[in-house]
Amino acid sequence: MNKIALITGATSGIGRATAHEFAKNGIHLILCGRRQERLDTIEKALSKQTKVHTLNFDVRDKNATFKAIDSLPENFKTIDILINNAGNAHGLDPIQTGNLEDWDAMMDINVKGLLYVSKAIIPQMTERQNGHIINIGSSAGKEVYPKGNVYCASKHAVLAITEGMRIDLNPFGIKVTAINPGLVETEFSKVRFKGDPIADQAYKGYKALQAEDIAEVIQFAVSRPAHVNIADVLMFCTAQANNTIVKKQL
Repeated sequence: MNKIALITGATSGIGRATAHEFAKNGIHLILCGRRQERLDTIEKALSKQTKVHTLNFDVRDKNATFKAIDSLPENFKTIDILINNAGNAHGLDPIQTGNLEDWDAMMDINVKGLLYVSKAIIPQMTERQNGHIINIGSSAGKEVYPKGNVYCASKHAVLAITEGMRIDLNPFGIKVTAINPGLVETEFSKVRFKGDPIADQAYKGYKALQAEDIAEVIQFAVSRPAHVNIADVLMFCTAQANNTIVKKQL
């Protein structure tokens, strides 16, 4: 029987790459995002390989999140795999000049959005005593770097929530995984720098991780035998030693 995976932030980057990877492996997909036109495009491409359903909502909106997941048709209601991927970074400012709207956006999406989606889905997993939750964190959740303050705080929270989930859901046999990438070449920098040309320089001089690299690790984690849980993964590109040291070609 084909498993069903729900992926948040499925319209770009790691979420979209994971959708493609899962489709290749016959996993049925519930793709969630804020951009309906992108959801439609991905659905059209992947429906040739697997069954796809899309949900258009913003994880920051608690009511919209629960309403969207409640609206799932019967053949998509049993969710075996949850990929909490929706997240963002805004600004790169020292704490004393940080933008309050940036702070709200990061905490609302990275932390509260993950909690809302999880709350909507976990009860069916505990009832069945089966399921796998993968939270996409960041190396920023393990090591704070200059001007990363609130973004790092949000990803530290993701890691703490993941570890708490693993403890609380252990009696139900539910797997909980943290995937923590370092530098990944996606839309991330464009969002963080709000269209500033500096975003184009973010990945110059070295080969960053690609979204597909993360998707392959996610697929590996969900394909392990029932007795194996990949609890925590920290991923860097070869050029990256930690959050502040990156070897670049001159």
